Amino acid sequence: MDSGGWSRRRFVGALAGGAAAAALPACDNAPAPATTPAPEPEAGTSASREARRPSGPRPLYLGTYTSVEGGGKGIGLATYDAATGRITGSGTITGVGDPSYLALHPDRRTLYAVDERDDGAVTAVRLADRKVLGSRGTGGAAPCHLSVHPGGRWLLSANYGSGSVAVHPIDASGALGERTGLVRHTGPPPGPGQEGPHAHQFVTSPDGGHVLAVDLGTDTVYTYRLDGKAGTLTEVAQARTRPGAGPRHLTFHPGGRYAYLANEVDNTVAVCSYDPASGRVEVGEAQSTGTGSGTNYPAQILVTADGRHAFLANRGHNSLTRYAVEADGARLRLLGTVPVGGDFPRQIAFSPDGTLLFAANQKSSTVTVFHVDGADGGLRRAGEAFPSPVAVCALPL
Repeated sequence: MDSGGWSRRRFVGALAGGAAAAALPACDNAPAPATTPAPEPEAGTSASREARRPSGPRPLYLGTYTSVEGGGKGIGLATYDAATGRITGSGTITGVGDPSYLALHPDRRTLYAVDERDDGAVTAVRLADRKVLGSRGTGGAAPCHLSVHPGGRWLLSANYGSGSVAVHPIDASGALGERTGLVRHTGPPPGPGQEGPHAHQFVTSPDGGHVLAVDLGTDTVYTYRLDGKAGTLTEVAQARTRPGAGPRHLTFHPGGRYAYLANEVDNTVAVCSYDPASGRVEVGEAQSTGTGSGTNYPAQILVTADGRHAFLANRGHNSLTRYAVEADGARLRLLGTVPVGGDFPRQIAFSPDGTLLFAANQKSSTVTVFHVDGADGGLRRAGEAFPSPVAVCALPL
């Protein structure tokens, strides 16, 4: 790992600090978890969500670092009970180095992982038999985020260490082709305290017309058009945060006109407006995370499928902030914080039906699960934490 990558790891606490973590059992001949589509989330009452909750064990994939002390051996395999939230470990997919972030193809047949190393890469894994389909270089260092374009033909990845974003084609088998697009963020100049660009996320807008990159180092959200035939990128807009905000993660309201930005460095969030026609983003005023004056680094922010509540993971304060979403997405109202039950929640994710929230706690090497109340956005712990080596990503299916 180059100095930029290692600086990032030190900053976000990648080393587990000697925290005890039970290693997942080897994959061996354990059957592959079922990957049949779960019911789509439905807006409305808790009763309706209960009625649509899938039965039986559901697959859960776990990201980690493999090159740090106490880290994992690859992508962790587990299942969870959709009613209770209880997690059971079932193995490991080996042969993938430092798979710190995971994403699923829309057809649910292929899993993708970043290889967060100096010579960055992205890897495809066929879920039916857990076969690693190969890796492709991202053209940059320390890729830390990836997502699949909704059409299923392109994989988008963000290189934190080199401040660039990349595009790879996906073939009919789910395997990746050689990189078709690579853009490094050369402007604007780095924000206060930053030595250069640090791309932290690369996602598609809800309308599908644009792809957006969040860069912590330049305090900027970049909007690109993705050529659907060539897989190349053309920049169309830039949106600046306030200097030194350090934007990390953007998530859209279901209505598609507003998004919420988690700012890692200055410990704030912001409501952003989005224009589907032009791709332009406007960043609103910084708002409190409710974590007080202590050291805290916001990580990931999520919005419920009905657009009524948002949740923010706080590293340092070790909590989840709850917000009510108001004015059709234009306003966040702080409701308070809930202890996450672990140390340094790096990433959070909803179960497909939205009734459970998973938090990957990096320093404590655990995954904690919460029941989500659809009426008031309340969070209730779902049993004991699950041990997972240097847990940095939890992907429930």
